[in-house]
Amino acid sequence: MTTARHSGIAAASVENRDAPGPFLIVCEHASNRFPAAFGMLGLPAAARRAHIAWDPGALGLARALARRLSAPLVAAQVSRLIYDLNRPPHSPGAMTAKSETYEIAANAALSVAERQRRTEAVYLPFHAVLRAEIARRLAAGTPPVMVTVHSFTPVWFGKPRSVEFGVIHDADPSLAHAVVAEAKARTALDCRLNEPYSAADEVTHTLRLQATPYGLLNVMLEIRNDLIADAAAQEAMAERLAPVLTAALAKVREPRREAIA
Repeated sequence: MTTARHSGIAAASVENRDAPGPFLIVCEHASNRFPAAFGMLGLPAAARRAHIAWDPGALGLARALARRLSAPLVAAQVSRLIYDLNRPPHSPGAMTAKSETYEIAANAALSVAERQRRTEAVYLPFHAVLRAEIARRLAAGTPPVMVTVHSFTPVWFGKPRSVEFGVIHDADPSLAHAVVAEAKARTALDCRLNEPYSAADEVTHTLRLQATPYGLLNVMLEIRNDLIADAAAQEAMAERLAPVLTAALAKVREPRREAIA
């Protein structure tokens, strides 16, 4: 594993860099780490462990998928409350002052200087690392298929969520549609397109920034976090989803091969 640092702050890690598979796995909300340079934002330990600070279970699932798919993994090393790497710098959600019912007072009135400091220390290095991994594969003639891995809570603002597996797309829906079809055919998961979020909720920034400009196939996966609460559950979920992703990619690529032929 290699780690990218800026001013002593680790922003991103790369695992399985030379893995030969077609996928590139990304986990923007992998960590609930609060570097000393930013402090704890006035949050108690319980809040720093909660879903507001990261996507519980997402990193374990992303790693398990990366192993099964022989894929590299780019993962965040900083809590999304310091900077949400799936949001652009001008978005209020990049350094949010409120997440669900939690107030993040330290983010409520950030100065321009502090917003720029966080952007330069966390956002820019992370996306530079991800772009470099994409560029390496483009130069090798093997454009990667980007899969971002997230988790969501079973209850949001007191309302239970029955969806178990959400598949989100941005401009190109082709891989997302294929993933939904394969998940429904191969698993018993309650799988839905563009739930519990969609591009309208500003959740596809990484896809839009990194995959779309290169014409890369891409998809965002959202798994309900009670289904990946421990290492065994994460491995079991990866065992279900890796064949789904492989079959979905084959389904999308086949018409493209026929068109070229």
